[in-house]
Amino acid sequence: MLHLRHFVARSTLRAVCLASASLLVVGAAAFAVRAEAAPVAAVQSAFASDRLSVEVVGSGPDVILIPGLASSREVWRAAAERLKATHRVHLVQLAGFAGEPWTHGDGPFVEPVVGELARYIGEAGLERPAVIGHSMGGLTALLLAQAEPGLVGRVMSVDSLPFFSAMFGPQVTAENAQPFAAQAAAGILSADEASFRAQQAQTAVGMARDPATREAMVEWSMDTDRQAMAAAIRDVMTTDARPGLAAMTTPVW
Repeated sequence: MLHLRHFVARSTLRAVCLASASLLVVGAAAFAVRAEAAPVAAVQSAFASDRLSVEVVGSGPDVILIPGLASSREVWRAAAERLKATHRVHLVQLAGFAGEPWTHGDGPFVEPVVGELARYIGEAGLERPAVIGHSMGGLTALLLAQAEPGLVGRVMSVDSLPFFSAMFGPQVTAENAQPFAAQAAAGILSADEASFRAQQAQTAVGMARDPATREAMVEWSMDTDRQAMAAAIRDVMTTDARPGLAAMTTPVW
């Protein structure tokens, strides 16, 4: 995988893993590197949206970091600390996840986020930023570049797929994945708190090595609105971005 610093520097020149109704929470261990840059104050963007909020750190060429399902923007904190000495980093927090308010019932989730990210890039005056997303965030970044190719400089999709449900077999389509997506969403909504927490703790063991990171992951999912989570996983399982890949001109890693 191309190193994050090299990836975002080059931008100035020009899904989740869910095999059943069990929930994926995003592990931060892959990005847990020691911060080397001097402290730079974080600024909450004035961008007003009920779909996402943005924290901005550093200065320089722009890079947007999108977390995955049920995750906090903190999953990207270590990477942002490394990048902020040379880049202006926009840490996205998606509504409904990790304690962020959610007011949209059972969805839709992904498409409105794509629209709000495009609006943020325009209103903030960003010039073709690099967009990096993990898991569901990677799918979101890909869809953003397909929908608004003039706004995005390049994309890095981390541990993500253009069609998650293709993992169930080559015969699966967005249409015939709908029953499985509905089942996954129903499982999220119906789980009692104790079994849900136990499930998240078990999942976290396979996502991160550090016990403190695992604990944080579990708390993010416990603080996530269940309706938001269900809406998001249903969208991920029934969104197929593959037809748009061939026509893309935005570089993608």
